[in-house]
Amino acid sequence: MSISSSSVLVELNISVWTANKLDKDATNKLTADNGAAVDAAQVRKNLMAGTTLRKDIADYAAGCRLWHNARTLPWADRGPRLLPTSLFMQYKQEANSRRDTFMRMTDKFRTEYPKLLETRAMAMGDLHNPADYPHVDEVMSKFGFRLVFSPVPESGDFRLDIPQQDLEEIRQEYDTNFVTRIEEAMRTPWEKLHEMLSGMSAKLTESDDDTKKRWHDTFVTNAQDMCGMLTHLNITGDPKLEAARRQLEQAIINIDIDDIKEEVGVRVDLKQKVDDILKGYDW
Repeated sequence: MSISSSSVLVELNISVWTANKLDKDATNKLTADNGAAVDAAQVRKNLMAGTTLRKDIADYAAGCRLWHNARTLPWADRGPRLLPTSLFMQYKQEANSRRDTFMRMTDKFRTEYPKLLETRAMAMGDLHNPADYPHVDEVMSKFGFRLVFSPVPESGDFRLDIPQQDLEEIRQEYDTNFVTRIEEAMRTPWEKLHEMLSGMSAKLTESDDDTKKRWHDTFVTNAQDMCGMLTHLNITGDPKLEAARRQLEQAIINIDIDDIKEEVGVRVDLKQKVDDILKGYDW
C-alpha cells in the first residue's frame, strides 16, 4: 500500500487573540527607575487580567493541537501532517466536535467582551488605557479554527509548462524529498514507543525507596493506548515497528495496576520484557 492511499494530509490552524500589549510608558519608567538600558526590559500588559475567559480558549486550543499531533505524523514544517486513513473518520468526527466547542467558547467571549471592558479598569489599575482595547469585531477576527484535508501528492504528478530537462530535475528532487519526509515521519512512532518503554523501565526499576513510588492506572492504560495508536501510525507497514508494538502488547496483557503495585515478581518480569524490547531494536 502506498503512502498516498494509506494517509491523507491534514492541516489544523487554531488562532487565539493574545490580549497583550506593550506599554511603552511603563517600560521607559521601569528601565529608567532601575538605571537600565532602554532595551533591558519590557512591560507587556495582559488586557484580560482578572478573567479567565480568553485563557480558557487559549488552553483549549493548546489541548486541540496536542490531540492533533498525537494522531498525526510530521510532513512539512509548520504545515500539514500525515493522518492515517484508518483514523480519518474518527479524527474528523472528533475535530468537528472540538471546532464546535471552540466556536461556542468564542461566541461566549463575544457576548461577554463589552461587559469585560467595564471591569478592566479595576483589574489593570494605573496600567489601564481604554485605547488598548480593540473593537469586538477586530478581536473576534483573531480567533479561528481551520481544518483542511488534502491528498498526499503522487511523486510523478507534475503539470508544469517548463522544459523537459528542468521538469525531470524537479521530479527527481521531489522524489528524494518525498522519501526523506516519509523517513522523518516514521521516526515519530518509533520515538513515541521508545519514550514509553524507557519510562516504563525506569519506573519498574527496583530501589530502596520503592515505598514512595506512586502507581496510577495510566501506567498500564497509556501503554495500551500507545499499542492501539501505533497500529494506525505505522503507515508504511514497518514490520519491525509492528513486532515491537506486539511485544509490548503481549507484555501488558492481563496485567492490571494492582498486580504491579503488590507483586514484586510482576514488576521484575514486566521490566525484563520491556528491557528486552528496548535491546531488540536500533532506536
